[in-house]
Amino acid sequence: MQLMIRQEALKSIIQVAEKNDLEVCGFLFGRREEETFKVEEVRFITNRLNSPTEFEMDPLEMVEAIDEAEEKGLEVVGIFHSHPKCPPRPSGKDLRGMELWPVAWLIVDGKGNYGAYVLKDGRVEEVSVKAV
Repeated sequence: MQLMIRQEALKSIIQVAEKNDLEVCGFLFGRREEETFKVEEVRFITNRLNSPTEFEMDPLEMVEAIDEAEEKGLEVVGIFHSHPKCPPRPSGKDLRGMELWPVAWLIVDGKGNYGAYVLKDGRVEEVSVKAV
């Protein structure tokens, strides 16, 4: 599996994460083509928990973002968030979220590192990230 994202989009997520002590989060919109998640748009969503260790997207912003994406013919292909003080790997809470949202999960840390993952048959699988 592969997550294709524009370099500028990935860089913007990393830069916002590096400047924040709280977890940042949002959607990756685009199209899924077989084993490839093609990201066409990144949308930051407010973390309503204001927490450095967990996130919960604001529900109204989520609905607005999804509606706008659908109007453009895009779908949710991924969710991104940051881990300001720990490695960019799924946490226990992330795993529960991955069960609800079976898309690619892009996680960045506060140092510019990142990884993407999917939950498949109850196991976390790493997704290669291709910045184009």
